[in-house]
Amino acid sequence: MAIRGVEIDIRGLAHRYTPKNPLTFEDVNIQASPGESLVIIGRSGCGKSTLLHIIAGLLDGYSGTLKLDKEDVKKPSSRWVMMFQAPHLFPWMTVEHNVGVGLHFAGWPKEKIRERVAETIHLVHMEEYARNNTQDLSGGQQQRVALARSLVMEPEILLLDEPFSALDAFTRAALQKDVRSISKKLGINLVMVTHDIDEAVLMADRTLVMAGSPGKIMHDLMVDLPDPRNREDQVVQDKRAHLMQIFQDAVNGALSGDSIAEKYDGAMSEANLAGIT
Repeated sequence: MAIRGVEIDIRGLAHRYTPKNPLTFEDVNIQASPGESLVIIGRSGCGKSTLLHIIAGLLDGYSGTLKLDKEDVKKPSSRWVMMFQAPHLFPWMTVEHNVGVGLHFAGWPKEKIRERVAETIHLVHMEEYARNNTQDLSGGQQQRVALARSLVMEPEILLLDEPFSALDAFTRAALQKDVRSISKKLGINLVMVTHDIDEAVLMADRTLVMAGSPGKIMHDLMVDLPDPRNREDQVVQDKRAHLMQIFQDAVNGALSGDSIAEKYDGAMSEANLAGIT
């Protein structure tokens, strides 16, 4: 596979489900370079999943602009695909058939489907289970199949709606590491939403803190840590503590969005010396 990511450009985005509903979020501005991994962290109800669904082209009712490589997003596309909290597989099908179902409906020749499916299953380390029915797999294995089904379409953006939240700690850690590694290998963008501070630090190039009602992006933190990332490393723990403090300030409403940025941006030189920015 040889894939590249896209330039993401979101400006002044606001959303409400109907004209009479209150705003879900407002004044969201996000720019990202091709291949960049963004993690949006926030508590339930701040609008982060709604924002992700809009980026996927699954929701309308928004104002502002949303462009991927200067193209307006108006509907779903195979260029940007989403993994959900549940894998939503066909339990009576084998792993191979689940991974290739999108290519089948797209009219690909059978031989090309077999080649692409085998390549993608290898990418997510599921070769030995290729002919197993998905109903016989563990939760973590099913999410790997869901990941392969997403990647087989060669998307430019992988959107993640807390897909690891129901998994045990060990399986979750392995998938966090593998998904980041695969995205970097393929050069695609990740946009992920989570309420897990550790997950944000382990997965992101940048973490966007979202809070409030309506939700707003309160802070944008670079997570410039080397790969692979180990949650036990001191530099990772320092970054986690830094992000936790920003998150708590945002959620508690102790500071406005501008004052959060002013507080932490003003402390960058000190933070750099501490190795936590």
